[in-house]
Amino acid sequence: MHDVDPMSSEDATRSETAESLHATRVSGLYSALSIIPGLAAGAANSGFDADLEASGPELIPAIAGEELRLDVDGRYPQMTASGTIPISPVQRLHWIASVHATGPHKYTGGIWYKDPAVTPFGYTTVDITVASTIIPGLRKAKVIFTGAGLLPRIRLFKFHSRYYRKVEFEFDSETPVVPVTQIATCAHPNHPPAMPCETLSIRSVFQRSGFDTSVTSGASVLPAPPGGTWSDMEMHDAMVVYWSRFANVAQWSLWTLFANQHEMGTGLGGIMFDDIGPNHRQGTSLFYNSFISDPPPGDPDPAAYVARNRFWTAVHEMGHAFNLAHSWQKSLGAPYGTPWIPLIDEPEARSFMNYPYGVTGGQSAFFADFEFRFSDPELLFMRHAPERFVRMGDANWFDHHGFERARLQKDPPLTLTLRVNRATPTFEFLEPVVVELKLMNASKTPQIVNDNLLNTLDGITIAIKRQGSPARQYVPFAQYCMEPKPTTLQPGEALYKAVYVTAGLNGIDVAEPGRYLLQAALHTPDGDVVSKPLLLQIAPAREFEEEVIAQDFFSDEVSRVMAFDGSRVLTDANKTLREVVDKLADRRVAKHARIPLALSVAADAKVLTLPAGADQTLKSCAAIGGSIKLEPAQPARAEADLKAALVTNADVAAESLGHVDYKIYVDELTKLLEKQGETAEAAKVQDTMYEILAARNVLPSVLQEIDARRQALRTVARPSRGRGR
Repeated sequence: MHDVDPMSSEDATRSETAESLHATRVSGLYSALSIIPGLAAGAANSGFDADLEASGPELIPAIAGEELRLDVDGRYPQMTASGTIPISPVQRLHWIASVHATGPHKYTGGIWYKDPAVTPFGYTTVDITVASTIIPGLRKAKVIFTGAGLLPRIRLFKFHSRYYRKVEFEFDSETPVVPVTQIATCAHPNHPPAMPCETLSIRSVFQRSGFDTSVTSGASVLPAPPGGTWSDMEMHDAMVVYWSRFANVAQWSLWTLFANQHEMGTGLGGIMFDDIGPNHRQGTSLFYNSFISDPPPGDPDPAAYVARNRFWTAVHEMGHAFNLAHSWQKSLGAPYGTPWIPLIDEPEARSFMNYPYGVTGGQSAFFADFEFRFSDPELLFMRHAPERFVRMGDANWFDHHGFERARLQKDPPLTLTLRVNRATPTFEFLEPVVVELKLMNASKTPQIVNDNLLNTLDGITIAIKRQGSPARQYVPFAQYCMEPKPTTLQPGEALYKAVYVTAGLNGIDVAEPGRYLLQAALHTPDGDVVSKPLLLQIAPAREFEEEVIAQDFFSDEVSRVMAFDGSRVLTDANKTLREVVDKLADRRVAKHARIPLALSVAADAKVLTLPAGADQTLKSCAAIGGSIKLEPAQPARAEADLKAALVTNADVAAESLGHVDYKIYVDELTKLLEKQGETAEAAKVQDTMYEILAARNVLPSVLQEIDARRQALRTVARPSRGRGR
C-alpha cells in the first residue's frame, strides 16, 4: 500500500558514483565552505590554483547558511544558478541567474531575480567555476559576484547533494483502495515511441524534478468509512486531526490519501486541501471511484489506461502542493498581479500540470508526447524559486491579482456577472458576504461550456479591492479536479454559483467596514470575459459586543468551518459560532452561523481519531492506532438550527444567504425532515421557499422544480396522516 521505489537512497548514491565514472556532472546543491583570510593558497590546492591567482581579491569568509544551486547538466537542465545569502538573523537574500558555459565546468550569466527585490546586494553577474573531480565529496565551486562600482565578491562552496531540495511524502489509503504509486511507462500502447520503457514511481518523478525524495515507511490503511463516500467536512476534519500532530510550521512534508469516492460523485477525481491551520498546501486526496478510472470506449488496454490516469492524477494534485498552477492558468500572474516571475500560459504543455483532454487532439495526442515530467518553467520554479514559495505550509497560491490589463474579448458570446440578491449591496457588520456568479450565453447561437466550470472556478479569477488598500485575489479553501461535463447553453441560458468571498486562502478578504470593489474574469483561449465591477459596502458595528465577537469570528478556523459547512473537530470555531447565535440572534450573521452548526450534525459523520498522547513525530496513523469512527447524527438539534436559519424570517435568509445557497440549504432541511418521517413538515418548508423565491423573481424553471417537489411530498404525506384530500 506504499511507494516502494526501485531506487533506494543507497542505490541512488551508487548510481551517482557510477554515472560520475563516465561523465562528471556538476549540478546540485552546494553549501558554503568557510575560508580563513590568508589561507587562500591552501584552498587553491583543491583545484583552483590558476583561478585564485587570476582572481586578484582575497577570498572572503563564507557566511554560514549560504547556498548555491547549480542546474546545468543531468536531467532537464535549466541552465540556471541560484543561491541564498543570510542578510540578517531572520532574513535571507535569494538570487537567480541564467548562465551559459564558457569552458569546461565554467559558467557565467546575469542575475535576473532577487528576493527581496529592494536589497543592498548590488551584484548583477556571476562567474562559476567547478573543480573537475569524479568524486562528488571533493567537488567544490567558486563563485565570483561582480557589479558596477563594486569590488568582486568571491565565495567557495562544497558539493552537498545532486538534489536541490529535500521532501518527504506519506501515502495513506482507504480499504480496499490500492494506491497506484508506480507504473510501467510503456504499459499502454499510446506512449512516446522514443521514450525509454521503465518502471516509474511518484518518488522518481520528484527525484527527477530535483528533490531528494523519501517516503515514510509506515503507510496507513484506513478502514472503509461508513457510507463509502467522503464529504468536504469529513475530509477536512480528517486532515486537521492528522496534521495537528506535527509542528505548526512550514515543512517539506506532504500527505496524500488514496480514497474511494467523494460525496460529489464520480465527477471529482482529486482535491488539494490548502488550509490546514495557518499552513497551506500540505495534503491531497485522490478518489479512485471517479472519472479518472473510466477508460474511453474502445481503449486498447483499459487496465493500463486506468493505472496511468490514476498515477497522473496523484502527481498532478501533489504538484499543486508544490504551488504549481494549471498549465493554462499561468498568465493569471502576469496580467493581473505579481507572482514570483511573470508567466505565460502553456495550454499545449505535456506536463503533469496540464489536463490531457485539454490539448489539441485530446488525450491521445497528449500521451503520445508525454514524458512523465513537469515543464521547464515549472522545474525552474520548483528548483530555484525562494523556498517559501514552494515549500508546503508556506506561501499561499497566487496573490494580488487585478484586471487592469485584461486581454478582453470583443463581443464575447458569454457574459460573466457578479451580483448580490439585494436592492442595495450593503452588508451588516459580521454578515458573511456571499456573491453569485452568473455565466450566460449572450449570443444568438447555442454555446458549449463545461458544466463544472463554476464549481471548480478553473480559469476564473475574482479580485477584491477594499477602498484605500491593494487588490487581492480570492482563492477558495479547496482546489477541485473535476471531470469536464460539456453542456449546451441556449441563448439566454446561464450557469450559477454562490461564492463565499469573506475568506479564503489569502485570509480574511471582506470583513472590515468600508467599501469594496469586486470583479471577476473568465480566461478563455479567445481572450478574457470580465464582469462589471460590483461595489458593495460593509456597515460599521452597531455595538461594542459585535466588535468583541469579531475578534474570534474573523479567524482562520471559523472561516474554514463556514466554507466547508461545518466541522466535528474544530470545537473552538463551533463555540464561536454558537456564541454568535446566542448573543447576536437578531443579526444576519446568526443565520449564517446556524448553517454549519446544523449541517455538521445533520447526518452521521466520519472522523479520523488518534489515541490520546500520540507521538508527536512523523508517523503513520496505523502506527499509532488511528482509526475512522462514525459519530452519530443529532437530527433534532440540526432541525432546530436549520428552521431558525431558513424558515424564521425566510425573506431575510434568502437575501442574506443568496438565492442559490438558500435553495441548497432548504433542500437539506427538507431531506432531514423526510428522513425523520416528517413529510408534511417538509412540504411546508418547500411551500415557504416557493413563496419567498417567487416573490424575488427567480427563474420559472427553479420554481417549477420546487413546485414538483412540494407536490410529491404532499402526495406522500396525505395517506400517512390519514387525510382524505
